[in-house]
Amino acid sequence: MTQDQALSFCSVNAAQAKVQSQKVYAVSYGCPGTAVRPYSINYKMNRAGEGNQMSMPQEFILLGLSSHPEVRLALFVAFLSLYLVTLLGNLLTVLLVGSDPLLHTPMYFFLANLSLLEVGYTSSVLPQMLAHLLAEHRDISLARCMTQMYLFLAFGITECFLLTVMSYDRYVAICLPLHYPLLMAKRGCIAMVATSWAGGFLVSAVNTASTFQLSFCGHREIDHFLCEMPAMVSLACAGKDQAQIVMSVSCVFTLVSPLSLIVLSYARILGTVLNIPSTAGKHKAFSTCSSHLVVVSLFFGSVISMYLRPRSSSSMGQLKTSSVFYITVTPILNPLIYSLRNKEVICALRKMMGKDVGVQALPEQ
Repeated sequence: MTQDQALSFCSVNAAQAKVQSQKVYAVSYGCPGTAVRPYSINYKMNRAGEGNQMSMPQEFILLGLSSHPEVRLALFVAFLSLYLVTLLGNLLTVLLVGSDPLLHTPMYFFLANLSLLEVGYTSSVLPQMLAHLLAEHRDISLARCMTQMYLFLAFGITECFLLTVMSYDRYVAICLPLHYPLLMAKRGCIAMVATSWAGGFLVSAVNTASTFQLSFCGHREIDHFLCEMPAMVSLACAGKDQAQIVMSVSCVFTLVSPLSLIVLSYARILGTVLNIPSTAGKHKAFSTCSSHLVVVSLFFGSVISMYLRPRSSSSMGQLKTSSVFYITVTPILNPLIYSLRNKEVICALRKMMGKDVGVQALPEQ
């Protein structure tokens, strides 16, 4: 066989080998001057998969609040106590509103939904947090991290919307009392609450999806005790600008706009109350709004300090402190603020306790 024939034979064999097998890395057949692609399509796909795994870890590590065992044990006891009291207070509020016919009004209907939100809000974070305070390995899977962020944001955003609805209820009650039965009818109240829940879960889905489309380049350690959006964005190695835009737009829609409506409602309420001639009438009008104002101040103040503070002026320690406050402190204060300052709730509690122990319920004053 001549040299030209040999080269022609080898070229044909190399071409056939290329067509027949996409999985081989190299085929030479001992022929000079021939070269087959050094990797196959499957090999390329595997390499691409490895790249995706590098950019999106399958689990993360939550660094938590402290690495000292003694401090972590003390935090476990404190947060467990707060969590149990939060569950007891908010679930008791829901039970009272559902069982006492005198509390079947729009204001208490909104309050019961607020208590349900607080239960979901804290339960999306604290059980995982408590487990990590006692565990040596504080890892969280990708699926659990996504679920925690989604639920945490959903309950929080829904609470923003619901607090706005509650301010509108107070505005109608004080500024438009004759129109209250029409504007705050049962069907309308249910529609406003349902819209708040649906809006919160929808906006949360957008935020969660935009966060977990980021590239993390194999970074797994989250300097936080939960999978929160700002901490996840700071962990990313690419795509931060787009995520920051989504988070900023979301904050305008879910924080700034509701808070502006609340301020506008109370500005109108203040103008109406100042025109009431009697001091007793002014005091009664302000007393109906004071509990809601305290809750709004605590919730929006802590959340805005977390999400709207410039990143350059915020340390991770400050962000963690803000998160601890609105996850543990605010939910436990809500039922206390509404119950201790509300005679109707206290009366309903006395009635329920009187029935449970076989004692006649105390009369309303």
